[in-house]
Amino acid sequence: MKAAVLGATGYTGMVLMRLLMNHPEISSILPVSSSRPGTPVVDFDPGLGSDPEDKNPSGNYVSMEEAAAANPGVVFAALPHLKSAEVCGPFFGQAVVIDLSADFRIKDQDIFKAAYGMAPPRPDLLDRAVFGLAELYRDQVKTADLIANPGCYPTATLLPLLPVVKRFGARGKIIVNALSGISGAGRKASLNLIFTERSENCGAYNPGRQHRHTWEIEKEVKLIDPAGEILFTPHLVPLKRGMAVTTVVTLPRKVSAAEVEECFVEAYGAAPFVQLCPGRVPETAHVRGSNRCDIGWHLEGESLMLFSAIDNLVKGASGQAVQNMNIRFGFDETAGLSRFGQV
Repeated sequence: MKAAVLGATGYTGMVLMRLLMNHPEISSILPVSSSRPGTPVVDFDPGLGSDPEDKNPSGNYVSMEEAAAANPGVVFAALPHLKSAEVCGPFFGQAVVIDLSADFRIKDQDIFKAAYGMAPPRPDLLDRAVFGLAELYRDQVKTADLIANPGCYPTATLLPLLPVVKRFGARGKIIVNALSGISGAGRKASLNLIFTERSENCGAYNPGRQHRHTWEIEKEVKLIDPAGEILFTPHLVPLKRGMAVTTVVTLPRKVSAAEVEECFVEAYGAAPFVQLCPGRVPETAHVRGSNRCDIGWHLEGESLMLFSAIDNLVKGASGQAVQNMNIRFGFDETAGLSRFGQV
């Protein structure tokens, strides 16, 4: 199958290129860049190696017009929020579009406006979009032609949280503290992201509803519990990649450790990219380079502490997008993806 990667020069697009180069069902890749058409891919991204022509015959970035003319079967849009839907216009209805921006993640237009400061760019397509949290919406992804890939914070938070809320409920605010590597901010020149600013430095930013992912997390919780409320605090830590999330849920009643484990086994016992870690707190080093989410937990009375770790560039973005493609086209769900962390 032929795949197009829009925004192929950003971190997400670069990781997508690597994953697709190793994918057994992808015959050719169209790396799209509006600023670099005709430029050899390897000149900009030597990490792809000296011979990227295996699946990219020209070896160059291509324009949007060239990509549209090539009729790809799947389009990955690794583009900025609020721009992706506009740029993807030529592909809607022509290919399966997997959008890694936020443009289709929130169907409620009032919530979208609260999170992003404007109306969704293509409200006419919201009803067609499926939220691509693969483990929880697998059946919907199987038939979707527009898949809204979740953000990295929502992925790492929701995978441990939603089965708990569904089975046990939650009392009061759900407290989420999340740590992210610097690549979560994208590949851009910004003073607060340079090495001398971030090395030996960590801290919270955009706490609570100031962070747009709060709304994405909370809307999924409210589908189960309309009274559910999230208190979310993200932190930037001096890692290139990796995300660790601690969530505290006050349960309506005391539950046993065996009940919690049973809850997760029921939800994810057959999920290839979720590893349950009873008795262990997951760490980012364990999942680096993999498409895995590790989940741990600890009970303190009626408080349940949930721990999760992902690679924000893989399970938090590109890897989950490929996983969604695999599910949508009936490929092996693990094709082109690693379940094992890199040393």
